[in-house]
Amino acid sequence: MAKMNRETVLTEALDLLDEVGLDAVSTRQLARRLGVEQPSLYYHFRNKKELLSAMSEAAMAPHATAPLPTSADDWRDWFLENTRSFRRTLLLRRDGARLHAGSHPGGTDLDRIAHKMAFLIAAGVPAKHARTAMLAAGRFTVGSVLEEQADAGPGDGGDRTAAAPPDLPPDVPPVDHESSFEAGLALILEGLEQRVRRAG
Repeated sequence: MAKMNRETVLTEALDLLDEVGLDAVSTRQLARRLGVEQPSLYYHFRNKKELLSAMSEAAMAPHATAPLPTSADDWRDWFLENTRSFRRTLLLRRDGARLHAGSHPGGTDLDRIAHKMAFLIAAGVPAKHARTAMLAAGRFTVGSVLEEQADAGPGDGGDRTAAAPPDLPPDVPPVDHESSFEAGLALILEGLEQRVRRAG
């Protein structure tokens, strides 16, 4: 195996996550996968919590490196696409939403958030409503993906449909996770648009 470094550890850790799920990820299994003794991992990560935090950050790379909004963008279209990008990224990894839940932005993430907020404010969205809408959309997305991935089979980032709950009548159609997400996202945007109109 190539020389072990932080990037190699993270790559293998995320592959392990996809194979066994978050509950089964352990430093012991990861060390075995890397062909090293468990204490060797602590050179790169002091403990499992630090490893999981780094895994969460790495897993979010597709969303964290997406193009930032520009003054030419329509803020409504951008708000929708930004939230969809977040959802797509969470779905890339098994238990992606669980891995991300409870994490906190830092470094360049904070700079990107500040840029996004400045974009919304410059587009006419009052700061307090922009903050609330971004937070609501983020939490709604994590919750939606948690449910979607709970319905998915092992090794699958997320199903697009799930069986109706057993306590509902048999003629109730399966849950379409993507359609449900889009409907909820549309409600958040509509609410934000109303707040913007009132503020104007």
